[in-house]
Amino acid sequence: MKRVVILGATGSIGVQALQVVAASRDLTVVGLSCDRNVALLLEQAMSLGVNDVAVADKRAAATVSAGLYPELNVRVGPGGAACLVREVEADLVLNAIVGFAGLESTLAALENGSALALANKESLVCAGSLVTGAAVRRGITILPVDSEHSALFQLVAAAGKGAVDSLVITASGGPFQGRTPLDLATVTREQALAHPTWSMGDKITIDSATLMNKGLEVIEAHHLFDVPYDRVEVVVHPQSLVHALVRLVDGALLAHLGMADMRVPIAFALHYPERAPVAVQPLDLLGGLSLEFSAADEETFPAIRLAREAGARGDAATCALNAANEVAVHAFLDGNLPFPGIWKVVEAILEDSVDGPLGTYGEVVAVDEWARRRASEACVSLFAGS
Repeated sequence: MKRVVILGATGSIGVQALQVVAASRDLTVVGLSCDRNVALLLEQAMSLGVNDVAVADKRAAATVSAGLYPELNVRVGPGGAACLVREVEADLVLNAIVGFAGLESTLAALENGSALALANKESLVCAGSLVTGAAVRRGITILPVDSEHSALFQLVAAAGKGAVDSLVITASGGPFQGRTPLDLATVTREQALAHPTWSMGDKITIDSATLMNKGLEVIEAHHLFDVPYDRVEVVVHPQSLVHALVRLVDGALLAHLGMADMRVPIAFALHYPERAPVAVQPLDLLGGLSLEFSAADEETFPAIRLAREAGARGDAATCALNAANEVAVHAFLDGNLPFPGIWKVVEAILEDSVDGPLGTYGEVVAVDEWARRRASEACVSLFAGS
């Protein structure tokens, strides 16, 4: 029986991961964490018989009465999830925490020698060299949970890394494909959250709308597969049936196809190196299947360009890019920044950010804090002028 800790258990990935666990005879959950949805976390813990949990939001954690739940061992605060990882014996940690907040837990899992299923792409975006270095030292294979990177992981393994010329990441295009900059200036929160294919949390849905999600995925792919940035392509594929492709040195392409259901890459990571059945709708090859591909409009949606430029400058720049994006996305969701302002804030912060590697967690935190302060100031300035 594989013992699993699920971080971010109340989010979209965490909830679907628990569905995968429920369908499996080989997995058992020994730890859970959430940000602030304590009601759902308690429901999950009670139903699974899990005694070890973590709650990042201190105010939310205060609602957990020790008298009502004396059997629970609750870690509280931003470092609670990492503490959970260090203290609970587990065979695998699924890190589905959203944003920079997941980095400490990623490093804790690697330090502990646990297998790591990574849905927190920001760990690699902000500290790619630090994370991959720790994985190499401990002999741990990072199992990507993003649908695109899970597909790439499987394709590269099938072909053999020496046969791979380049990687191709697909993008749905989000809800605004084909729109002009003038159209985007008046985009509302509700419009940006109406993703045409995937059901995700608010932050990643906005990242999909701006195409920043693809920019972050380019950086993630660079670190996961040790591939130069100029060998990571992005193509728009609105059907979201082809999750990734690899170009081989002999000119052939291998593609990973399937319905848009996150339980598939989650199950692959949780059961690896085995495969387990997943109750998803099979792809109907005879039902008028249509596959369309086109170039991403990087002039109207500059996020991919910004991510590549930051990647070429090193971890300090990509960390700053991520921090600025997180601040700008939350400002937009709160009604304090127009939609195109997200890219403007990111670009402004990148102009002032430093280059080069980040060798310690403390260095990463320092860059993140600096970028967040500058991004907050930029959001206020842009909103005042809009």
